[in-house]
Amino acid sequence: MTGICDGRVVIVTGAGRGLGRAHALAYAAEGARLVVNDLGVGLDGVPGPDSPAALVVEEIRAAGGEAVAHGGDVATRAGAESLVATALDAFGRLDTLVNNAGFLRDRMLVNLDEDDWDAVVRVHLKGHFLPLQQAAVHWRAEAKAGRTPEARVVNTSSGAGLLGSVGQGNYSAAKAGIVGLTLVAAAEMGRYGVQVNAIAPAARTRMTERTFADTMAAPAPGSGFDAMAPENVSPLVVWLGSAACVGVTGRVFEAEGGRITVMEGWRAGPSADKG
Repeated sequence: MTGICDGRVVIVTGAGRGLGRAHALAYAAEGARLVVNDLGVGLDGVPGPDSPAALVVEEIRAAGGEAVAHGGDVATRAGAESLVATALDAFGRLDTLVNNAGFLRDRMLVNLDEDDWDAVVRVHLKGHFLPLQQAAVHWRAEAKAGRTPEARVVNTSSGAGLLGSVGQGNYSAAKAGIVGLTLVAAAEMGRYGVQVNAIAPAARTRMTERTFADTMAAPAPGSGFDAMAPENVSPLVVWLGSAACVGVTGRVFEAEGGRITVMEGWRAGPSADKG
């Protein structure tokens, strides 16, 4: 533990399991105080009976950290507003927002129902936009009051959003939209002391362990490094959410196992000009 996030207040959405849980625990280990958000839904987005967010909060507190749970739907304005309010009420400030919530409804395009399109785009894309907007409103007010923050946003895209993925038209479109949102937010919010980046992680989660079962399978106990463990992605997310990443904004990072890659977007290729 280096304490890279000592004193910072961090929100992580979709933090009850998988990547979000790993991020929350990693932030807590580095001294951050957490708002752990999770709606407690299944892979299809239907709410379940238990509260995974509360379980993560218990883990953090048992290790000596500080955390509170938030069970609201961040793809609604009320949920996003209460998410930011929870951080301010519990800890008096907000420094970092990690947008991670999401689920899958995979279908080939010819079989993709409109409801499945809307649901996935809503949770991934709108579920990034609304918390980002509410956090931005707070940080802009802080900057205008002469208290310019060292604020950070880490969004979650995907290789599917960068390169496409067969059977995931809704998910790929939403994740590509998150990259566009990240670029715009970085350009607009820099004047308020906010840096905005995105990750495209490859890790074993409830969403990937079925869709990519062979690739995501955990190694046998004692057989070596678990490249697909979600904990491998979290150190990058913690660094991007800390004050240490000064000047890094508007970038997309692919993270898998022990490898981090700075992804580069569309570039002009061959062209013809009729003059």
